[in-house]
Amino acid sequence: MSAQEKPVYDLLIIGGGVNGTGIARDAAGRGASVLLVEQDDLASYTSSSSTKLIHGGLRYLEYYEFRLVREALIERDRLLAIAPHIMWPLRFVLPHSKDLRPRWMLRAGLFLYDHLAPKMKLPKSRGVKLRQHSAGRPLKPEYEYGFIYSDGWVQDSRLVVLNAMDARDRGAEIRTRTMLTGARREGEFWEADLQDMSGSSGVTSSVRARAIVNAGGPWVAHLLNRQLSVSHSKTVRLVKGSHIVVPQIFDGPQCYIFQNPDRRIVFAIPYEQKFTLIGTTDEAWNAEPGRVEISPAEVSYLCESVNRYFTTNVKPSDAVWSYAGLRPLYDDAAKNASAVTRDYVLDLDTQGGAPLLSIFGGKITTFRKLAEHALEKLEPVLPAVRGGSWTADAALPGGDLGVGGFEGALARLRAAAPFLPEQLAWRLMRSYGTRAYEILGSAQSMADLGTDLGGGLTTREVDYLVSQEWVRRPEDVLWRRSKLGLHLSAKEREAVADYVNSVVSG
Repeated sequence: MSAQEKPVYDLLIIGGGVNGTGIARDAAGRGASVLLVEQDDLASYTSSSSTKLIHGGLRYLEYYEFRLVREALIERDRLLAIAPHIMWPLRFVLPHSKDLRPRWMLRAGLFLYDHLAPKMKLPKSRGVKLRQHSAGRPLKPEYEYGFIYSDGWVQDSRLVVLNAMDARDRGAEIRTRTMLTGARREGEFWEADLQDMSGSSGVTSSVRARAIVNAGGPWVAHLLNRQLSVSHSKTVRLVKGSHIVVPQIFDGPQCYIFQNPDRRIVFAIPYEQKFTLIGTTDEAWNAEPGRVEISPAEVSYLCESVNRYFTTNVKPSDAVWSYAGLRPLYDDAAKNASAVTRDYVLDLDTQGGAPLLSIFGGKITTFRKLAEHALEKLEPVLPAVRGGSWTADAALPGGDLGVGGFEGALARLRAAAPFLPEQLAWRLMRSYGTRAYEILGSAQSMADLGTDLGGGLTTREVDYLVSQEWVRRPEDVLWRRSKLGLHLSAKEREAVADYVNSVVSG
């Protein structure tokens, strides 16, 4: 195929995590032609391995990351508004430990957290006597005083998928399980070679792009060094963060943030109605990027961290699930992995012709603003993205809940589909928002939704996930588009796998 015959895009984005899909959405909405390729499933790595918080990052104030925290706090409120189906506010309890940071320091930090960004909508922090408050009941009696403050929660994998869906709806092409095997500058274009990783054939193809965005996350440096063959001075520092999930260890909707003697913090968060999520660790990772798993030492560390505060003892054997991921942080030469900046750096290279923008660092809360900044960087060299920012107030797919927010939308769904069990109606609205109606279609009964594969997951819903959300493997459904893997029996998970495989192969 000659260069003139190859498909031409304004922007080729490498990486299907939250940064890559966020940039694809913003660029497509500005009118640019966009192709995004991801070597695995969307949100397969870092973006599905977070603590799932939309937050300013209270502890970053200790490292004087004021700009980052302010930006994240502003973004927190924006994201809660544009995706209220997959995000919601939470209240966090911070017990004061007499052996660690002094009480005045915590109070001062929270005051700054409350006022660093203008017009914040969530309730502000307050002190609390834990022995007289319901939030203190799960805690050991020596913790007499604490603070309660606000932040937000996100279904991180779904956030990535919704950005990809909106990008596609606005004209972008999203190719999962497609790897960039090489690219080179040819005048004003990049000539890029792609390989289909979805099957055994490994079909290859080539495209041309006026610019490339390297949003490879943990692979950002590898892409520069190998597939793109571009020299660079910036480096990425990989830090492994791991979490465990245990049966519910406290009542109530509140979350806990605990200080440890090593000055790290650990969260304990209500999770999937029946569980508690505990995380995260911060361990330097010096090996190749890829799949990572929690170590026994990390499990013990997390258990010890919460056992320092809770009356209920958590043992490593209590963990029913765990997950780990690599955070691709910009290397600012900090000695301690916990102190490495969570800010992002955008590196634009125009030497030799067509532009290349590489993304170093970042955090899930600031992905939308990062996307804006990325396109601002590209505007002088890529006219197609000069349409101006637009994503701050535009709802993500399903986020147009209408009057009454989530509860109002849920009530309308239950009225429209009274045959849905209460828990299923809630899950559909929490996962898909108003797009739940696309799954239901004209159904008038549960039988119309096909076979129940377990936990209310119907064959109609799986069909939707395959046709609309790039599902190709069972784990895409069980652990990323949902967390139903936690709730289903081994036999039910096998039934899901059989059906997904039959639909995809058929």
